[in-house]
Amino acid sequence: MNPTALQYLLAAVVVLPLLGAAGALLPAPPGLRGRNPDQAVLRHGVTATGVVLAAAVALAVGFDHDHPARMQATTDISWIPALDIRIHLGVDGISLPLVVLTALLTFLCALYSYFHMPTGPSPKAFVALLLTLEAGTLATFAVLDLMLFFLAFEMVLIPMYFLIARWGGAEKQAAAWKFILYTLLGSVVMLLGLLLIGVKSGTFDMVALATDNGPKDRLSHTVQLLAVLAIGIGLAVKSPMWPLHSWLPDAHTAAPTVGSVLLAGVLLKMGTYGFVRIALPITPDGMHTFAPYLAALAAIGIIYGSLACLALVRKGAKGDLKRLIAYSSVGHMGFVLLGIASMTPTGVNGALFANIAHGLITGLLFFLVGALKDRYGSTDLDTLAGSTGAALYGKAPRFGGLLAFGAVASLGIPGLAGFWGEMLAMFGAFRPAAGLSRPAFLTFMVLAGLGTLLTAAYLLLVVRRVCMGGTPAVAEAVPAVEEGTATAAEAVTEVPAAPSPVIPDLARYEYAAWTPLAVLTVLAGLWPAALLGLTDPAVQQLLGGGK
Repeated sequence: MNPTALQYLLAAVVVLPLLGAAGALLPAPPGLRGRNPDQAVLRHGVTATGVVLAAAVALAVGFDHDHPARMQATTDISWIPALDIRIHLGVDGISLPLVVLTALLTFLCALYSYFHMPTGPSPKAFVALLLTLEAGTLATFAVLDLMLFFLAFEMVLIPMYFLIARWGGAEKQAAAWKFILYTLLGSVVMLLGLLLIGVKSGTFDMVALATDNGPKDRLSHTVQLLAVLAIGIGLAVKSPMWPLHSWLPDAHTAAPTVGSVLLAGVLLKMGTYGFVRIALPITPDGMHTFAPYLAALAAIGIIYGSLACLALVRKGAKGDLKRLIAYSSVGHMGFVLLGIASMTPTGVNGALFANIAHGLITGLLFFLVGALKDRYGSTDLDTLAGSTGAALYGKAPRFGGLLAFGAVASLGIPGLAGFWGEMLAMFGAFRPAAGLSRPAFLTFMVLAGLGTLLTAAYLLLVVRRVCMGGTPAVAEAVPAVEEGTATAAEAVTEVPAAPSPVIPDLARYEYAAWTPLAVLTVLAGLWPAALLGLTDPAVQQLLGGGK
């Protein structure tokens, strides 16, 4: 495709959500009001996110797949000359999949909300916040200036705060405040690291800083250590890395369904993307020093997340299924961080693949758990399962089958998307970059392998308790016994099975919102080369100093 056309497409992908957010706050034109204003604004959200998705797909189709390591669709305009801050946009094989994933998940969330709007204030504000959140996330993956990256990184915080605080469930205010405080404090520290790089190198341009002969040569080892420490804290909070993860379970549990989908599907990826785009190429010496510590915390996070899920899934624990999926994200993102910490092409490619796989699979799981709460009124596992199990296979077989599919995909079974990223991350830890302690990384790899077994254990228990089970029998009233005609024992009728509660199976709009995620999970598992073919050349160049 013509480079100018690609340039306009990427600019449209970033700008259109903002225009859509502004349009959502305006009155609907008379011919487009539909049955009521609420329907009109929700339809506007579907249309705006659909147009952005179409532009993102067109960008992916027009992308030069023969040269994925080269920045394409670039725009470079001076914005603040005094500080050399530029409006610099571009995508390569690393960022393009994340742009498409963000556009897809936001469109599916808008489509789902059109038919099932979460309880809360005006849909106008909901749609405007959803589109603003999309704009900030897409900009994070598209900008190539450190200051613009920070602004885009921060742009998503306020919309997500209000989505949780105004449309969330129980404890939503506390969860929203915890989310905003953790991420804001981490971002302040990250800003100091970004400013340190810019001041010492003389530029905020991420492409120039990532090359061997670029301004990063002016960054001493001490400066790189300080920059990685500061930037890493901000990115680790968003990733989320143990022990900076504690905001995540509360935020996921309280958030509305679409908020949880976007939080897990794309917002967590902003942190790990920052490690790959900024820390690895711009401060490689500092990253090399901190890599063993990052790997150790990642391995601990894998085990911790799995053990927390096992504690929640056991009978009598009153574990919340939504909270369990949130803790599973801590473990899955631990594999991403482990792959990045190996500083090898294999590990980093695995991390990027696991990013996309986690967005697809966990996005699907949060959709399903949200729908389960709508049907049962609760996501408490003990309430759902009762004494024998929730028996979704019998009550809503398609729903139960899709939930089991999501669980199996999440545990990393071969042939589905969850397998490749975790395997490549462990391969990267098996033989880390030169200068890193191989015995230490082998230990981290073994812990990660143990984490896969624990993950399989708790997810299979979830399937057992939610999808399987029987219907408890209920005795009917014992009829009165007339004296001299029968004994009480003879008068007891046979105990019949209680009628199974009616649970609606998948609706058409649920098929429409969830099928793309299931299909892409299968395609990515069966054809991993489609994604790895994009990321590998870009990763090789990134780790090779731009060569």
